[in-house]
This record gives sequence, C-alpha cells and structure tokens, in this order.
Amino acid sequence: MRTAYKVRAYPTPEQAAVLTRTFGCVRLVWNKVLTWRQARYHTEGRKTSYAQTDRYLTELKRDAEHGFLYEVSSVPLQQVLRHQYAAFVNFFAGRARYPRFKSRSGKQSATYTRSAFRWRDGRLHLGKMDGPLEFVWSWPHIDPVAINPTTVTVSRDPDGRWYVSIAADTRSDDSTRGDGEQFPPPLHAVGVDMGVKDFVVTSDGDRIANPRFLERKARSLARYQRRMARKQRGSNNRAKAKTKIARAHRKVRNARADFLHRTSTRLVRDNDVIVIEDLAVKNMIRNRSLAKAISDCGWGEFRRMLEYKAARYGRHLIAVDRWYPSTKTCSGCGYVLEELSLSTRHWTCPGCRSRHDRDINAAKNILAAGLAVSACEGGVRHAGSSGVQPPVKQEAQRATAGIPVLRHRE
Repeated sequence: MRTAYKVRAYPTPEQAAVLTRTFGCVRLVWNKVLTWRQARYHTEGRKTSYAQTDRYLTELKRDAEHGFLYEVSSVPLQQVLRHQYAAFVNFFAGRARYPRFKSRSGKQSATYTRSAFRWRDGRLHLGKMDGPLEFVWSWPHIDPVAINPTTVTVSRDPDGRWYVSIAADTRSDDSTRGDGEQFPPPLHAVGVDMGVKDFVVTSDGDRIANPRFLERKARSLARYQRRMARKQRGSNNRAKAKTKIARAHRKVRNARADFLHRTSTRLVRDNDVIVIEDLAVKNMIRNRSLAKAISDCGWGEFRRMLEYKAARYGRHLIAVDRWYPSTKTCSGCGYVLEELSLSTRHWTCPGCRSRHDRDINAAKNILAAGLAVSACEGGVRHAGSSGVQPPVKQEAQRATAGIPVLRHRE
C-alpha cells in the first residue's frame, strides 16, 4: 500500500531560492506544453501523447530563450509531463475536469523521483541543492530511517509555508494507529447518514455536530478581503493582505481536515462494517442555497478517508445507492412515504405508527440496505472506489415485507 507522510519543511534561504526557481520552471513547462497541446488539437485535430510532449520539452530546452531550464533538476519537469498526460486521461474518462493553466499566486509544487533525491539516515537530499532539506517528523512510532521513499513532493502554500510529502510503499497488514497499537476487532456494523446540521448520525443513535469551520470564519475572511481590495495592485501591502487571507483559509482547511480525520478514525476503530450513502456531492452543490454549507462539510474527503483507512485496517466499507429512499422509508415495517420535506425532522409511520427521527431512521435503513448488499454480493463496482464494496440499485416501493431491523450483538 502506498502511504504518504506530509511534513513541515524549513529550507534555508539558498534552498528556498533553488526551490522557487524549480517551481517557476515547472509552472512554465506545464503552461507551455498545455498551450502547445491545445493549439495542436485545434489546428490538426490530433491528440498528443506523452512521448510527443517529451520531445517538445527537449526542443524547448534547446531554445536559447529557455536555457534556464537546465539550471534546475530535470526530473520535476519530466514529472510535469506525466501529470498533465494523466490529467487529460482522467478528463476524457470523465473523472476530472479539463486541465487548467497554473498560476504563480497559487500553491506551488515539484515532484522528485528516486533518481533526483537521496534518502540517507532519515535525511532528504534533493538534486541541484547543497545540503539536506530540514523537516520535522511527526510520527514518533515510525522510524524515518526505516522507510524507503519512492517519490518526494515539495510544495509551498500561498501563505508561505513549506511542506514535503514523502510517498513510500508499506505493508497492507501493518494496521497500526498513531500510537502504534492495532485496532481491536469490534465485530460491529454501523450505518452512517451524513447531513449539514449534524455531520454524522449513526444507526446507534450517535450524533456528531457539524463544526461549520468556514461559516465561523466567514466574517474574518470578508474583512480581510475588503482590506485587500482597498490596496493598490502590485503593492507590498496588497501582497501582505493576500497572505493574511491565505493564512485564514489554511486555518479553516487544517481544522476541517483534523475533524474529518478524527471522525473517520473513530468510525473505523469502533466498527468493522461501515455503510454509507453514495452521495452525488457534485450535483448537490448546484443548489445555490446549500452549496456553501455542503462544500464546507467535506463529504467527499470524508469518504476518501474512510476508504483508505478501511482498506488499511481490514474494515469493510459499503456504499448504498444514492437513489435509495432511506429517509422516507420506515425502518420498522418498510413503508415508503410519497413525500417528506426537508424541514420535517420527525415523522410517524402510517403503517406501524412508529415515531421516527429523520436522520436516525435513515441511518438504520442505510445499514440494513448495506448488509443486504454485502450478503447478496451483487452490483457493479463503483468507478474510482476500489476500497468500497459495490452497491445495488434498489427501487423505491411500498414495501410489504419491509427492511430487516438490525439486532446488535451485546
């Protein structure tokens, strides 16, 4: 299993200058190759292969105007071509949007493979750079000397912080937590309903409130943005104001990531079967009234964390079909309502007269549907989610037999 360790880096001024020059060359190569690729497609109607972009980069280096490309390591420039080719493959496969041009004001990064860096005694030496790059290791139970990195990505955020992402191959059976202990087998299944008010509601009745990190910082961000708008373009004061905005966004991003990590780890630690709903987040954010709140939740990143943590620790993650009416179905008798407004938080089943909490009832139905999927072993594998068991599409019917109620083992 490929594992990446992202650490905070502290380059010297000389190293920072080399990395900044590398970022500029990486950005230039990306934009030049993307422009040439687009022009070639519009004039000749032909797609561009990786080998053709490689030859184009060679000609670009030979040009006297771009001779400075020889001053940086050639490996990050080659990696740019691979990343752009993969971006177009994903675009034509419908998995990503069209590749865009890179800007100097956004996040900068450069990827080094084994031929462009050395890892000796837990210290990183990059090509075209004197001395090791200092960083802070954040995993006390993992010896950095013992890992064997395959790729290293150096990045700089818009607020000026430097990071190093060290990718290494690890054993899939190394199911350890941050403290080095193994997750005990709980032998418990849980259904998870995700929402805006409560981020997670489980079939056991547990609720985890949505922290709404972006909403809590919205006033501060708006104030920083108004201050930047009053600054003259190109001035140092405008650059300082822009850095403050980037720093505020970084705090929101880190707080959200910490919350998602804690919540996903808790679910994976306490349950060996986790059932979620296959939400179409991309379609849901088209609602102008809820787009900002849904984006602030981070449901897509939460599912990604559940996928790789479940695969790492030997848990089972199941996704039920997004069209399954989990909210409108009675978890006791299976009666399906015709309509249920979003403002209705509790409802009484006309069939068995059971009183339901909207979210807990949905979580119970998600769990029952996921266990049925796991028992039948049917369906088609969900594209792009190798760690998720495939869901089956279930039609909304007025159930006569009902959905089975889960009986938890004591």
